[in-house]
Amino acid sequence: MSMFRLIALAGMVLWLALPARAAIEIREVTSPGGIGAWLVESHDIPFVALEIRFRGGTSLDAPDKRGAVNLMTALLEEGAGEMDARAFVRARDALAASFRFGSSSDSLSVSARMLTENRDQAVALLRQALHAPRFDADAVERVRGQVLASIRSDATDPGTIAARTFDRLAFGDHPYGSASDGTEESVAALTSDDLIAAHARTIARDRLYVAAAGDITAEDLGALLDALFDGLPETGAPLPERAEYGLGGGLTVVPFDTPQSVAVFGHEGMERDHPDFFAAYVMNEVLGAGGFESRLMKEVRGKRGLTYGVYSYLYPMDYAALVLGQVASANDRVAQAISVIRDEWVRMAAEGVTEQELEDVKTYLTGAYPLRFDGNAPIARILVGMQMEGLEPDYVNTRNDRIMAVTLEDVRRVAGELLQPDRLHFVVVGQPEGLETTN
Repeated sequence: MSMFRLIALAGMVLWLALPARAAIEIREVTSPGGIGAWLVESHDIPFVALEIRFRGGTSLDAPDKRGAVNLMTALLEEGAGEMDARAFVRARDALAASFRFGSSSDSLSVSARMLTENRDQAVALLRQALHAPRFDADAVERVRGQVLASIRSDATDPGTIAARTFDRLAFGDHPYGSASDGTEESVAALTSDDLIAAHARTIARDRLYVAAAGDITAEDLGALLDALFDGLPETGAPLPERAEYGLGGGLTVVPFDTPQSVAVFGHEGMERDHPDFFAAYVMNEVLGAGGFESRLMKEVRGKRGLTYGVYSYLYPMDYAALVLGQVASANDRVAQAISVIRDEWVRMAAEGVTEQELEDVKTYLTGAYPLRFDGNAPIARILVGMQMEGLEPDYVNTRNDRIMAVTLEDVRRVAGELLQPDRLHFVVVGQPEGLETTN
């Protein structure tokens, strides 16, 4: 499974699993300059967390420049304005601030943490990174080397190979069909001009989302927003077109010398704004997302001992939606694991869940297990994710009611519509016995 998928899944589960709690007050703030943000104000500790997203991410790589946005993002903290990389790090550390920059297929992310007493100086430093990154030659070569090392490592990881093969078969020439960090050849060929162009394509006000949590008032947040973002380009590159899913049912085997095969499987899924999404979410918790209590874990691991772990998950992206899963099993047993997974896909599509399964899942999702608002940083991260998903601020207080409203018939109907056993495709990386490509 690709690192991006893990990160995206973790983020999605975080905001989907929020419990009901009283008095979560989310304020919508608009700066004097017209920049919007969401705020949860708390003055318990003198610290504020800021989460920034620019929609588009690595999908905005220019043609033949795959990996440019990823490399550019990794360089945002490697010198800015009049400061080289060392000077920038010294200035950040002197302020006890933390900046993290990341990119995925759908967004470029900035996570900032700062003390109240140093907030203005930290914002001024972060502004330099966003507005005036240097892309010095020595920093570019050092970070390029790190990216290339990661690409080479991924080329020997069966899980990554399986996920990327599935993406390529499913999405072809769309950016979703290739690795966000590029190839050795594409990254080696990137120039400073390419990085400057990638910056202009991705960091712009027309795709900006912001959330803050902690020791800051709405008035002060408005001033912060203008201080940080004033002067950014109004528009960036056009956002991608919708990704057409082009993979039918079947099996693809990628030979790889390893004692254990890894399989990634799935088909088209459901958009996050679909009215049946909560029913699908509950259904998948029973099918494969519920840990040791899920059907896949019980059948594939518990009853037959074919794997240490198997799971499935809903994966709505900005321009496509999938239902995906992964399993790893010994080469001589992976065929049996795949057969059991197919059987469970068929059973769920035909029967839905039982009353006891539905009750247990609702208890889990609304009770003691869900992740909670446990600090300014998680709060800000959840809020910005909600904005990007088009959710309303009151979602955090109504989410459990929506889970509880899902009925047995809802799950049965949605399972029959969403799960498509004949479209289920497995990409197996390893030396599986008794399997060969059928697509």
